[in-house]
Amino acid sequence: MRVILADDHTMFRAGLRALLEQEGIEVVGEAEDGDQAIKLTQEHRPDVVIMDLSMPGTNGLDATRRITALGFGTSVLVLTVHAEEEYLVPVVDAGASGYLTKTSADTDLVEALRVVGRGEVYLPPKAATLLLKQYRHAPEDEAQVGLQKLSTREREVLALTAEGFSAREIGKKLFISPKTVDTYRARIMEKLGLNHRSQLVRFALQVGLLKEL
Repeated sequence: MRVILADDHTMFRAGLRALLEQEGIEVVGEAEDGDQAIKLTQEHRPDVVIMDLSMPGTNGLDATRRITALGFGTSVLVLTVHAEEEYLVPVVDAGASGYLTKTSADTDLVEALRVVGRGEVYLPPKAATLLLKQYRHAPEDEAQVGLQKLSTREREVLALTAEGFSAREIGKKLFISPKTVDTYRARIMEKLGLNHRSQLVRFALQVGLLKEL
């Protein structure tokens, strides 16, 4: 796995690099601000960018939006001091594939990185509840039209993906292989015209496939 670190604190980046390299994860670049993160992504096309939100110049949220729009397949894992209640919804809207607070980095970062590196979505346990509060109002008509395009099994895969289950976990629940789960996900994204796995979470909430926890 090839990773770029985007954080304006040099010592924090050094600590992250040491942690990741111990796990055999290659750090191919370090950025002090959002613009540099975008430039390094264009140069190296990493698997994942670990992105802080509060940086000088172009902030992490705008940089996330621009990186996911590049179309390189690079996932963004947001690593921030801000609590989920503050930024989770904007981060999901921006196309990030994961959200982790820095207080949990020492125990959860490597796992979160591996999850988003596989093309999965890594969100905190209360993510569904927080996002549902944002999208609990009447679903958009366009989203409901999209829902009608999905089969019953595709809806099941979509809902479980939005709840944060991995392809392997979904496969066990539905008695299908992880590869088949990935095939369903790809088909769902094609039918709905979505470009990023994290957009599936927002869509599932918009159309009411998830219940508040």
